[in-house]
Amino acid sequence: MSREEALKVIESVLAQGRTVLVEYEAKQVLKAYGLPVPNEKLAKTLDEALKYAEEIGYPVALKLMSPQILHKSDAKVVMLNIKNPEELKQKWKEILENARKYRPDAEILGVLVAPMLRPGREVIIGVVEDPQFGHAIMFGLGGIFVEVLKDVTFRIIPITERDARKMITEIKGYPILAGVRGEEPADIDAIVDMLLKVSKLVEDLENYIKEMDLNPVFVYEKGKGAVVVDARMILKAPQRKEEEISSEYRERCA
Repeated sequence: MSREEALKVIESVLAQGRTVLVEYEAKQVLKAYGLPVPNEKLAKTLDEALKYAEEIGYPVALKLMSPQILHKSDAKVVMLNIKNPEELKQKWKEILENARKYRPDAEILGVLVAPMLRPGREVIIGVVEDPQFGHAIMFGLGGIFVEVLKDVTFRIIPITERDARKMITEIKGYPILAGVRGEEPADIDAIVDMLLKVSKLVEDLENYIKEMDLNPVFVYEKGKGAVVVDARMILKAPQRKEEEISSEYRERCA
């Protein structure tokens, strides 16, 4: 795990005057802490996208990365299951046109070229900061379970392996992960590992992290692991140094 690598990404974003990381940046922070993310690459040009798609292997997905367009589906800037270079050229054009229509002033950082992932059971891992208790980590099933049933559980960070396993088993939807009606159980150990790594990340970077959502996370069969499909991260606004505030106060009083 590399706090230094994660900080490079975070400090670069803060230097640009932003507190919201786009998906690619959030996944770079996660990757620095050993969390499983897809083999994705950020293309700045169509030629780069074509090159990366060949390296990754078709079919691929394209996702526009912009700090001003965080709800990518609403803006129609996600293109899935692109099967060949000709289709990629067309979708590249569409994605940029849709971005301009949705938000003409949007800063475009690039387009993420990603592999099409095999679907798994969807879970969500989140982090929120409570003014009284500090950071808390959340776990639940994704999809309707989190949106409608609010089937989630929380623990204050840092957590232990025992905490992580208890979080998983105490949600109402746990039988879906354990395996029902002949389905193979999900990779519970992979979920535990991810919860512990997120806890460590936030413990190390508590002065920077405000909120985090890994949603969805695809969890595969036992022994097959898990992968973060989408990620959102919000940073705390940087605090001004005490000496800067003191200097400004003295000038006003002069």
